[in-house]
Amino acid sequence: MSSLESRVPPPAVVLVMAVFMWLISRATPLLHFDVPAHKWLAAVLVSVGFVTGMSGVMTFLNAKTTVDPLKPRASSMVTWGVYALSRNPMYLGGLIMLLGWAVFLSNALAFLLLPAYVLYINRFQITPEERALTALFGQPYAAYQVRVRRWL
Repeated sequence: MSSLESRVPPPAVVLVMAVFMWLISRATPLLHFDVPAHKWLAAVLVSVGFVTGMSGVMTFLNAKTTVDPLKPRASSMVTWGVYALSRNPMYLGGLIMLLGWAVFLSNALAFLLLPAYVLYINRFQITPEERALTALFGQPYAAYQVRVRRWL
């Protein structure tokens, strides 16, 4: 798994995207829109995203495998718990938290960074991880990919 293309920790990617979203929303106040109860909705989304991501972390820790995508050393294939619903719940959690942040900011351009996050994570995290896991686990991992979606 040493061929991973990304050297930026995914939580840092989430933080950088969040900062860009905030900067964009500050720079384009004319694109602000009102969302009823946006603070509550944002809090719920951020909470759901956090719980989703932490569920992935806890499942990996319970399986005694690594949670560090920059130095992965998968000791087992994890397909239970939240991994029965998403192959990448940690990245999905980051996306849901960013969605909550976009709702909080209530700026149309802030929402445009959500697809940018997905594209970046797909290209620089998920695709290299999937190549490495396929090489490590072979057909069982390929069957898991067919059975469980990449994001949700």
